[in-house]
Order: sequence, then structure tokens, then C-alpha cells
Amino acid sequence: MTETTGPSRTTMPADRVRALLDGLRGRLVVSCQAPPGDPLRAPEHIAAMAASVTSGAPVAGVRVQGVDDIRAVRAVVGLPVIGLWKDGAEGVYITPTAGHARAVAEAGAEIVAVDATGRPRPDGRPLRETVEAVHGLGALLMADVSTVEEGVAAAALGADVVSTTLSGYTPYSRQQPGPDLVLVGELAERLEAPVFAEGRLHTPEQARAAIDAGAWGVVVGGAITAPAAIATRFTAALPTG
Repeated sequence: MTETTGPSRTTMPADRVRALLDGLRGRLVVSCQAPPGDPLRAPEHIAAMAASVTSGAPVAGVRVQGVDDIRAVRAVVGLPVIGLWKDGAEGVYITPTAGHARAVAEAGAEIVAVDATGRPRPDGRPLRETVEAVHGLGALLMADVSTVEEGVAAAALGADVVSTTLSGYTPYSRQQPGPDLVLVGELAERLEAPVFAEGRLHTPEQARAAIDAGAWGVVVGGAITAPAAIATRFTAALPTG
């Protein structure tokens, strides 16, 4: 990333920004998603999933993919929604353009998650335009990154929060089976913006370790909301697995 002009700022009132971020501090956000072809891949099922995970545990928010799912979840869950739009399956496909970001914010997400890696965006437009589009609609922007340099660059553009979501999912980032707690710690040390840990958080102990490493909050998905993946881990541990 080479954009160096001043950061964009959200039009969300400052007191609301503080309340929103403070409500996520030290707490769990659950990613409620299902891949194409999964029996749970329908807005009503995702909404039920979100309602279920937030009904009994002190969950702080949910992360939801797709405008239809965001609207469905928004109708049944009163907690903050981190929204995104996956368009494609390779390269930059998490909320890849300003248009995608606007649609996510307009669907009801208070925080819009976008791929903020240094890879080329599919429309050739700079990340700054996406940041400005989100902020212009009064939402916050979560920068999904894979390296320290990407996190620093995104924060310089005005990203309100930075997440380690894409560590291990770019060829030049750290490849490992568990969460990238080193990246969490490095970003937390370098940035004023809150840093969220996301990606390969399989256990409560790893989630706590992320907080201890400096994460503002943690986002956990498959370990909680992916029944097929959870069942596969159990069967793999058995003699006939």
C-alpha cells in the first residue's frame, strides 16, 4: 500500500464509537457463517444461529457474511454486527470494493470488515475509497490483514479496528495451524486502533491467550458455529476416525 494522505474518520458520533468499542473489549464476537452448499446456508438459519449463540452466553457481538444474512440477523439480535460480503473465492474477496462495503453498512452492520491486505483489489480502486465509503455512512471499518505492515497501513488510512483474520491466508504471511498470536502482539504494540484476533482460534485457551497477547477482542467462528467441522475433529480423534 502506498496511500499516505490523512486518515478518513467516521461520521458516527464519538460517544457512540467509544461505547461500541468498549462493549467489545476483552470479549467474544462469534462469526455466524456457513459455506455454500452447507445445510445451514440460508439467512433464516444464520439468524437462528446468531440468536442461539447470543441467548445464553455473554457474547459481545456477531460477525456475519452477506447482506441478506446481515438483515436477517439484525432483525433478531440487538448486539453489534460486524458485517462483510464475500464475493468470489480467491484474492481479495472479503468486501472487495467500496460498493460492497456500502451495501454491508446499509444492511445494518455497525462495523464493516474488509480485506485490507496489500493485494490488488478487483476493481483496481484504492482501499482509501472503501474506508471513506464506510465512514460516510456512519459505520466503522475493520481491516482484515495478514501482516504488521498491512495493519499499520490500514490504520494510517483510518481503519477503526484491525483484525488478524487473513494471517496464513496470503502466501507471504505466517503459515501455522493455530492463531497468529505473534501478529496480535506486534499489532497491539504498534497501533492505537483496537486489534482483534481472528483465525484458527480453536479453543477457549487460545482465545484467552489472544487477549493476553494484546487483543482488544476475539472473533471465533468454526470452533463454535460449524457443526460439520466440529464433528470432523471429534471423529478424527476416535479409533475409527
